[in-house]
Amino acid sequence: MTKRLALTAWWVAILLAPCVSEEFAVKQGPTVTMAPPPLTKVTQGKSSSVELQFRVESGFHINSNQPTEKYLIPTTVTLDPPTDLVVGQTTYPPGKEIAFAFAPDEKLSVYTGDFLVNVRVRALTSVLPGNYEIRGKLRFQACDNAQCFPPKTLPLKFEVKVVKPVVVTKNPPQSPHEHR
Repeated sequence: MTKRLALTAWWVAILLAPCVSEEFAVKQGPTVTMAPPPLTKVTQGKSSSVELQFRVESGFHINSNQPTEKYLIPTTVTLDPPTDLVVGQTTYPPGKEIAFAFAPDEKLSVYTGDFLVNVRVRALTSVLPGNYEIRGKLRFQACDNAQCFPPKTLPLKFEVKVVKPVVVTKNPPQSPHEHR
């Protein structure tokens, strides 16, 4: 009888495993995704702006880059460019000031739905023309109307295309004999 009970428990565990893993996935918290940005051209010796478009899952919000309280975790983008590419200023959108049921008298600065983060990428004059992959991460803390989830990190990856500068040639000065 003990073997039969153990076998039954084993089958129950196997059959319930997908349910447990689905519940575990839900408890991991909401997701934020990034749309693949279009390939941005960066001229040698110059910088260009790369727009990173993110989406917060419906029914959730994440703290903005400038949360209203010090104890709130800001949303941040950290990038690790390859050699000869430099990441400059990162510009975050202002957060939406929203009050929630858990603190109706306090407005929090949050992102919901779609939001853009602009990053300046500069190619040194020594970098060879071609496509370069930039990796990084988005760190955020998401909440719904009742609870906040542990902070999460979304891996980021996008490409920029380094191109040679366009050389503009000036018209040579005309000789006095050419004017007629």
